[in-house]
Amino acid sequence: MKRFLLIISVACTLNLSVMSASAQESGAVDASAATELTVDRDVADFQDETDVHGEPLHQVIKQKFLEGGAAWMAPILLCLVFGLAIVIERVLYLNLATVNTRKLMAAIEQALDEGGIEAAKEICRNTRGPVASIFYQGLDRYDQGLDAVEKSVVSYGSVQMGQMESGMSWISLFIALAPMLGFLGTVVGMVQAFDAIEGAQDISPTLVAGGIKVALLTTLAGLIVAIVLQLFYNYILSKIDALVIQMEDSSISLVDMLAKYGRK
Repeated sequence: MKRFLLIISVACTLNLSVMSASAQESGAVDASAATELTVDRDVADFQDETDVHGEPLHQVIKQKFLEGGAAWMAPILLCLVFGLAIVIERVLYLNLATVNTRKLMAAIEQALDEGGIEAAKEICRNTRGPVASIFYQGLDRYDQGLDAVEKSVVSYGSVQMGQMESGMSWISLFIALAPMLGFLGTVVGMVQAFDAIEGAQDISPTLVAGGIKVALLTTLAGLIVAIVLQLFYNYILSKIDALVIQMEDSSISLVDMLAKYGRK
């Protein structure tokens, strides 16, 4: 539940940021229009300078978003917003789950020598991350034998892996959905272009330019969203793989440590 609320809050924050930027741009456009009514020459000079140096990137993005059509660009934007919300939540979770396993193993070994199993369990309780959770489950079943410890470590390791991979299916969904929505806008734009040709019974570049522009812009937006989310998706997978390797390597070390402790 906490994870779901975190994703929703991040998505709302990103949406509010986009809306705020749009509102600011709208205010800027209104102010520019008022100025144009009073000082046409100054505005013309400013437009000439803008044409030379280029428009700001955020202004260009907003303009292309509107030209692509809100009906097709808005779903693609939502895929980006919710995808990034899940990405941020996963990155925060995985970064908090990463600990120094060597330092943890040394602390547990020292606790076993000085205070026994209960002292080692206390170390695990006070340490965040899946490695410490797996260690606690193994130490908690030490009285049942090393076989029970190994089974517990393996079973709880699968549970921790499932928690780390939680939400990844949604990111992959948005990666696949964004270009599909873009291609759908492409098909609709081309249909509109051919409908315009059929209605006018003439082929004119200005007649079909609007539909073709919608087709190209929606495809471009969908591909950009998919590329951005794919990069983050692979980064998260690499973090998960690194944590899984740490879990497996540390679990073997824990069993060896408990076997050594039992021989004392």
